[in-house]
Amino acid sequence: MHMLGVFCIFALIFKKTNDKMEKEHCAFVPNFLLGVAGGIQYLKLKSASKNPRKASEQTLRGILNYAKNTVYGKEHHFAEILQAKDDQELYSLYQKYVPAQEYESLRPYVERHKNGEANILFPGKPIMYATTSGTTKEPKWIPITDIYLNAVYGKMTKVWLFNFIKNRHKVFSGKIVSIVGKVIEGYAPDGTVFGSVSGVTQRDCPKFVKKLYASPAEVFSITDYTARYYTIMRMGIERNITLIVTANPSTIVEMQNNVNEYFDSYCDDIEHGTLKADLNISSEIRAAIQPYLKPNPERANELRALKAKYGRVLPKHYWPNMQILNTWKCGNTKVYLDKFKDSFPSTMLHQEFGYFSSECRFGLVLDDTNNTVLFPHMHYYEFIAEEDIENPNPRFLQLHELQEGKRYCPFVSTYAGLYRYNMNDLLEVGPCFGNTPTVHMIQKVNGIVSMTGEKLHERQFIEAVRTAEKELKMPIKFFVGFADLDLSAYHFYYEFEDLSIAQAKAEAFTKRVDEVLQEENIEYKAKRESFRVKDPITHRLQHESFENFKAQCIAEGSRDGQFKMNLLMQDEKRHAKFKNLVLK
Repeated sequence: MHMLGVFCIFALIFKKTNDKMEKEHCAFVPNFLLGVAGGIQYLKLKSASKNPRKASEQTLRGILNYAKNTVYGKEHHFAEILQAKDDQELYSLYQKYVPAQEYESLRPYVERHKNGEANILFPGKPIMYATTSGTTKEPKWIPITDIYLNAVYGKMTKVWLFNFIKNRHKVFSGKIVSIVGKVIEGYAPDGTVFGSVSGVTQRDCPKFVKKLYASPAEVFSITDYTARYYTIMRMGIERNITLIVTANPSTIVEMQNNVNEYFDSYCDDIEHGTLKADLNISSEIRAAIQPYLKPNPERANELRALKAKYGRVLPKHYWPNMQILNTWKCGNTKVYLDKFKDSFPSTMLHQEFGYFSSECRFGLVLDDTNNTVLFPHMHYYEFIAEEDIENPNPRFLQLHELQEGKRYCPFVSTYAGLYRYNMNDLLEVGPCFGNTPTVHMIQKVNGIVSMTGEKLHERQFIEAVRTAEKELKMPIKFFVGFADLDLSAYHFYYEFEDLSIAQAKAEAFTKRVDEVLQEENIEYKAKRESFRVKDPITHRLQHESFENFKAQCIAEGSRDGQFKMNLLMQDEKRHAKFKNLVLK
């Protein structure tokens, strides 16, 4: 049954392919091999999506059965929950015995794994960890199990690659530029590695796929971001790129900035088969990259001719055969899309990357919309309606209960030790795939601001300001911060007790705040170092600035008794009011 479906799908994929299969466009081998593997998983997804209620129950039972004999499973009565007679009783018992939770409630169990203990959150030990910023200085260590990496993440990747072929059958006719994290960033106390799951996936991909990448994995170990962008683009611009994959569209902006600055150097390097000598790249990484560099004066001359013709050379000029660009397009990332509007070939598909995080590969976008198709046979999902988020006893909804057009905060349970885990995101429901609702990202919730993935928490900002205040002996009466998507920077506003403090001294205060934030939040540090978040901007506030701001809000209809505000926001209306309270 499955194989018949796969061959039917292949008929659709290859019917447009030129019978002569010209060498420069021939993608038969990757299309066939990736298509078979991904086509089977795609059909399984379609089958599960017909009945999300049944698939959700089966998945939750599978997760509970997998972990029922672990420390966490025994403490939270997984075996008893599994005795439920139907799905409603199953969900009721799961909610009764397992609390909805943030990462910090799971951290003690993860720490036991990190220190070498097995069978704590799941059978055995993690094969690796992914790290991401949390609400404390210590980052979140997200455990990755073998079953999650291979049976969940790996199978979803097969669908993802198959879907590229289904949308653009020449997508693998050229080379790929894929921006991933470093495979190994360090080690847990017991020696287990932590690093990038996407990096591991790229490292361990089949040889025929590995040959398609424009640059080797070693480039992602270049710590200097200018040098990293240079190397990626110097190697990429030499080749016929047909697919770019990078979650953050801000990365595309920085890559093009690098092109604008170093285009002539690229041409010189490509002509001579070299890599700019003054780049901050270790000798070991240079040695790993060198075999990929050969003199190519013909391509160098082509690129120089493009500059002579167009002046500013864009991707549509140097990569005219581009088939798919895969980045985030939802939430706050939309502002970056305008920065490279009309820069790529008009025939290219710019596809949404999908709702995705270090904690969970929630689903995939399969078409030209922004809607993420969920995988109810691989994750167990729960949701709280937007209007119920602040309720101390909210109603948790199942996947089949979601309504198109409404917004929800998702909770997920996985085969990697996350149970009823709060994603702290606000999603909007789109049309169904089969009978399963799709979703797309709106924004972070609960005091978290994220312009380009930095996930800066209000509490981290408060602590950074208090640290600077104490160290620099500059008492503050009030402060507030705002994200500016257009500038990709934060505005920090301070009402110092001493209103005579000069702008230069206030900027020194901000510099210290910025340093502390980078120490506290690894994602913020990465985005600052890669120029995706620019230097914060300093403003000095007038006397009684908060009181004046509150008075304006109440005059406009806010209720005095219910008035509240965060100290770190993305809110243009409130930001505009503070702009008018700055010292002249």
